[in-house]
Amino acid sequence: MTATTTQHQALDVVLDGLMRRYKERVPDVQGVINAMVKEGIIKSGDEIENDHIAFRTMGVPQLGIKSFEKIFLHLGYQKRDAYFFAAKKLDAYWYSPPSPEYPRIFVSELRIKDLSEAAQAIITSYTDEVKSDPVDAINLDNGAEIDAFLHRPLWRTPSYADFAELGKESEYAAWVIYNRYYLNHFTVTIHNLPDGYNTIHDFNAFLERSGFKLNDSGGKAKASPDGKLIQSSTVAEMIEAEFADGEKHHISGSYVEFAERRPLDEFARIPYTQLKREQRREGFEAANADKIFESTYSSQTGKRN
Repeated sequence: MTATTTQHQALDVVLDGLMRRYKERVPDVQGVINAMVKEGIIKSGDEIENDHIAFRTMGVPQLGIKSFEKIFLHLGYQKRDAYFFAAKKLDAYWYSPPSPEYPRIFVSELRIKDLSEAAQAIITSYTDEVKSDPVDAINLDNGAEIDAFLHRPLWRTPSYADFAELGKESEYAAWVIYNRYYLNHFTVTIHNLPDGYNTIHDFNAFLERSGFKLNDSGGKAKASPDGKLIQSSTVAEMIEAEFADGEKHHISGSYVEFAERRPLDEFARIPYTQLKREQRREGFEAANADKIFESTYSSQTGKRN
């Protein structure tokens, strides 16, 4: 068995595990699929092309991007562009897949040194429980072992007081302290859908007719300056979360994103049904992502009520 075959088999297991649990925890996922089937856009969820998946991490030495990326670099992904989000105090990279049938990956991390000393103290009281890079202890050829790791708590369950205090300064920090490496979102590729649904504008209209609430930070359709990457997302669902001592509160969970990648200028005359992935706009756009992050923020989740 070749290294590539082993990588793909492990990656299949990891992605299947991520999506299975994500669907269970985020009803909007199946809701969107059901609405698309009912509308006749697709026959089943298996037809959906996943543009990318995203993860959030804490920027501490034994965790963060440098740790997390080891998993997917081992599985054949390649590290691409860096992004910096000054207001949200985040760094991020995206990773291209080993072959086109796999989703891109977007990984962000909180620059905790940019937070107040009080917020840093709360975060490190949890992350210091992780004494060394936990990825180093995983067999990265074993998809089931990676899958189990991605759904295993890295530190103790936070208190609601710590969660709420972090949220005052960084809602991203609060989300990660509770959810750890839980999948933040997956992304439905729009441009390969049938006419009438293959632009973000048309697909957003379909989503809203179907009763879904969209993130409107920066507009419901968030476009790159070149106009070739347009994205939208649902507002994250509120989930019942159990904190330390059994205290329960409703907090922001995960959401679903949608992406339209238009052809590069040199391929603009090719019929869209004949375009290949590499002939469309690649990568990400910091300004778009900055607003997409807010799908889990209270300014957006309050609109689900």
